[in-house]
Amino acid sequence: MIRVNTSDAMKLAGLTPDLGAARAALAELKAKTGRGNDFLGWISLHDDIKADLPRIKACAERIREDADVYVVIGVGGSYLGARAAMEFIQSPTRNLTEKGPAVFFSGYTLSGNELEQILKFSEGKKLYLNVISKSGTTLEPALSFRCLKEAVERSCGKEEAKKRIVCTTGIGSGVLYGLAQKEGYECFAVPEDVGGRFSVLSAVGLLPLAVAGLDIDALLAGCAAQAEENLKDSDDNTALQYAAARQALYDSGKKVEMLSCSRESHRFFGEWWKQLIGESQGKEHTGIFPNSMVLTADLHSLGQYMQDGERMMFETFLRVGEDSPLRLKEAEGNIDGLNYLAGMSFAEVFACAAEGTKAAHEAGGVPCMEIFADASDEEELGRLIYFFELACGVSGYMQGVNPFDQPAVNEYKNRMFELLKQRKGL
Repeated sequence: MIRVNTSDAMKLAGLTPDLGAARAALAELKAKTGRGNDFLGWISLHDDIKADLPRIKACAERIREDADVYVVIGVGGSYLGARAAMEFIQSPTRNLTEKGPAVFFSGYTLSGNELEQILKFSEGKKLYLNVISKSGTTLEPALSFRCLKEAVERSCGKEEAKKRIVCTTGIGSGVLYGLAQKEGYECFAVPEDVGGRFSVLSAVGLLPLAVAGLDIDALLAGCAAQAEENLKDSDDNTALQYAAARQALYDSGKKVEMLSCSRESHRFFGEWWKQLIGESQGKEHTGIFPNSMVLTADLHSLGQYMQDGERMMFETFLRVGEDSPLRLKEAEGNIDGLNYLAGMSFAEVFACAAEGTKAAHEAGGVPCMEIFADASDEEELGRLIYFFELACGVSGYMQGVNPFDQPAVNEYKNRMFELLKQRKGL
C-alpha cells in the first residue's frame, strides 16, 4: 500500500495544499475533457492489456527457453520503464544472478562503445532482439537495430533470424510495422492512445519484464488496486495529496523536486520518474524540474547542495520496505570503532541514515515529503507506477499545461538531422 507524508513539508514551508483544485483536475482526467485527452489510455491500461497477456507470455517463454542474450532496443519510454522495473525487483546486476537470458538495453544513446560491447558479448550466443518504436524512424534505436539485426542474421541466417526478432510498434502504419510485415517478425502493439512515458504496462514493458522472469500478473494487480484508490474523489486520495503539495511548493518558488531513492536498485526508477515528470510538465516555460539521487551514495556529492545550496528545491523521499536482512558482526580489535553496531542489520543502519538526512535537510530549509511502499515486489511496484502516473496527470492539469504531449522533443531531432545531412553534403 502506498502512503504519503506531505504534512512536514507543508508545515516547514507554511503552506496549505489546494486539494479542491487537485480533485477538479482528477475529475477532468476521468471525464476526458482536458487537454491531451486523446492520450489517456494509460488510465485503464492495466485492464485493457489483459486480452494480450497470453500472447505476451507465450512469446516471453519462447525467448526465455531459447535465448542466451535478449536485447531491448528503444529510447525514452520505450526502455526506461522496463529497465526501472527490472532493476527495482531484481537488481542492477541481475544478469549475474537470475535464470534465463542475459538482458541488455540498447538504442537509447548514440554511443557506439556500448553497442560494440553488446555485440562482443553476444558472439557465439543465441541473440534475440525486441525493437520498440512506434514509428521505427527514431534515430537512436533505428541505428542500433541496424547493427544488431545484421549480427543476428550473420550468426544464424535470415530465416532463423525472423524467429529471433520481435517488434513492438504502432500497428497498421509506420516503417517498423511495414518491416515486420515484410520479414514476418512477431509484432506487439504500442497503444495509440498511450504516450511512451506512460507505456510500461503495455507490451512495451510487459514483454521484456516477462522475459526477465518478473510476475507481470502481480504487477498489473498492484496497478489495478492503486487505480481503485487513486481514482476516488476524496481528500484522502494519496495521489491528490502529493500533487497538491507539489503545486503549492512550486507556487511558493520551489522549482526543483529531488526524488531521493533508498537503494541503488531504485536508481533507474528515478530515471523513469524524471522522464515522466520532465516530459509531462516542462511546458510553456513552466514546470517543476525533476532530479533524483540514491541514498546514501549521492549524499557525498549532491548532499552538499541539498544541505547548503540555493533554497529553490524540495525533496521527496521514496521509502521502500524489506531490505536485506544482512547483519553486522563484531570485528576483532574494533579498529574502525564500529563494534557498537554489531547485531544491527544494514536496513536498521540505513533507516537511521535516512531519518538523519531528512532531519538535516529540513534544518537546512528544504521541505521534505515522503512516499512509503511496503516492499520491492511486483505488486507494490505496480502500485507505485500508477500512483506517480496519476499524480503526474493531475499535476499537469493543476499547472495549466497539456501533460500528455511533448512538442519540444523534436526540436533537437530537427537540428540534428539538418547537421547530419550537411555532413553528408545533402
